[in-house]
Amino acid sequence: MSKQRRTFSVDQKLKIIQEADQQGITQTLRKHNLSHSVFLRWKNQFNTGGTELLKPQYRKIDPEVKALMEENARLKKIIGNQALELEFKTELLKKSDVHWMKR
Repeated sequence: MSKQRRTFSVDQKLKIIQEADQQGITQTLRKHNLSHSVFLRWKNQFNTGGTELLKPQYRKIDPEVKALMEENARLKKIIGNQALELEFKTELLKKSDVHWMKR
């Protein structure tokens, strides 16, 4: 069975940070079953940007960038197909030239 990732709200993260300051980091982390690295990341985020940085930071892709990436992939596919077709035709021409010269 795989564990599911826990999610914490901004308020929960803040309470854990404050609790660690008051009661000690080790005791608080054991109580909430958190790793030291997660706690330090939250604390650094809070110290640098306040509660705004404690909010989940989802990777948002700009719709224009996404459209350009899709167009780029489509064009690469077209170019690949054209290159393959050109190579195939070149091979056919070489074979037909060899057969034509033998006659």
